[in-house]
Amino acid sequence: MSDTLPPLGIQRVKVVAVSVTDLARANRFYKEKLGLEPAFEGTEQVGWWLGQVILMLKPDWAAPTATPNPRVTLATDHAPATQEALRARDITIANEVEVYGDFYVGSFLDSEGNKLWFCSPAKAGESK
Repeated sequence: MSDTLPPLGIQRVKVVAVSVTDLARANRFYKEKLGLEPAFEGTEQVGWWLGQVILMLKPDWAAPTATPNPRVTLATDHAPATQEALRARDITIANEVEVYGDFYVGSFLDSEGNKLWFCSPAKAGESK
């Protein structure tokens, strides 16, 4: 790699998402059976804390399976800059960075075709 490539700004795994068929039942399980603490982004509950990682429950996202293929989301310094740094490394962008609420979210493909997501907070009035 060349020393002139921009930094990716990847900090940590932020979210692992799993498919559920009954969101209310799944939420009861993670709260009552496992005793996990709810995870919030602002005032909205987005999942359950697993240490410093959020377990996000995604109804109707994909059929749950005994061999899950969870969605992994990496926290970055600034997702639009990360996207450009990935492109500079000839890494395929699977989903262009978009704003979802207060976050920038995008994804890229690894060498095996696995999709990894990345996100960062979007500041009010900021553009990509």
